[in-house]
Amino acid sequence: MKIALDAMGGDFAPERPVAAAVEALARFPQIETLLLFGKEPEIRAELKKLGQAKPDSRFEIHHCDTVIEMGDPAVESLRRKKNNSILRCIEAVRDEQAEAAVSAGHTGAMVAAATIRLRTLPGISRPGIATIMPTETNLFILLDAGANLDARPEHLLDYALMGSIFSEEILGYKKPRVGLLSIGSEDVKGNSLTKDTFKLLSAAPINFVGNIEGRDLFERPVEVVVCDGFVGNVVLKTSESIASAIFHWLAHEMKKTPLRMAGAWLARNAFRAIKKKTNYEEYGGSLLLGVNGVTVIAHGSSSVKAIRNAIREAVEAVEHRVNDRIIRAAEIAGAHKEAKADAVAA
Repeated sequence: MKIALDAMGGDFAPERPVAAAVEALARFPQIETLLLFGKEPEIRAELKKLGQAKPDSRFEIHHCDTVIEMGDPAVESLRRKKNNSILRCIEAVRDEQAEAAVSAGHTGAMVAAATIRLRTLPGISRPGIATIMPTETNLFILLDAGANLDARPEHLLDYALMGSIFSEEILGYKKPRVGLLSIGSEDVKGNSLTKDTFKLLSAAPINFVGNIEGRDLFERPVEVVVCDGFVGNVVLKTSESIASAIFHWLAHEMKKTPLRMAGAWLARNAFRAIKKKTNYEEYGGSLLLGVNGVTVIAHGSSSVKAIRNAIREAVEAVEHRVNDRIIRAAEIAGAHKEAKADAVAA
């Protein structure tokens, strides 16, 4: 298996991506070659710091002259900075030099490059970012978490199909429950997008359980949560912020009295378990589902561990042949839709 990594992607590149690459080769023997795209002198300098003056033979370093910075406009930068590390990673997948691309760089540029260069899978109209979210009892997929801000009902149908397959293949849930994020559980509530999407999902070959509200995400969780990219990105960033804030609040309150500090010490293992469960580093990156090639997008501020786990997620997606399953599901959904239309016409 060959994986392409954007060595210049993220707020702490190339230091963290290169360190993650070294760890990934040590941990994932499935990786035959890890292709590092970026400024070669800087990549080699980081490898040297890690004791690899002569890099591991499983590394391939591909020099790129330019980097798309976080503040750059996505599509314009792809045109202007032709030899950039994000585009080269994606093109490596397109040209079958690699089976997956991973980046902690500019999300918009990654989505645009993958959509333009790889195209969408047959039967899929728009790609979506699938993010894993933890609850007390399970893990659920939030889809779309920011790829497509102006979605239509048919796009959300694609997300439901792709999310179900991801949940089955990567998370191991049988018949994952799919919920449509709205402002009420009744099908008559919501905006025109959610109302029209409700009808499509009700007729789709998935385990659709209806609308869910924001409070249901963690109190009565399903396995797949479907929404447009604008709402999904707000939910994701709000949830991450709340999780971080709660731990800061707890730490502040626990230090107020000796008795509280003693109680915190006794409960330290429980706190550690919860912190690990809510830590984005454990889940790595988010798969961009729906494009014709495995693409993983990590946080710009990702740690070495997070990028290493993003590489792990790419490996798992390749091994489980997630895209092949999505194509088959899209074909089934299309046939199901046509059969229903014919029945109605008859």
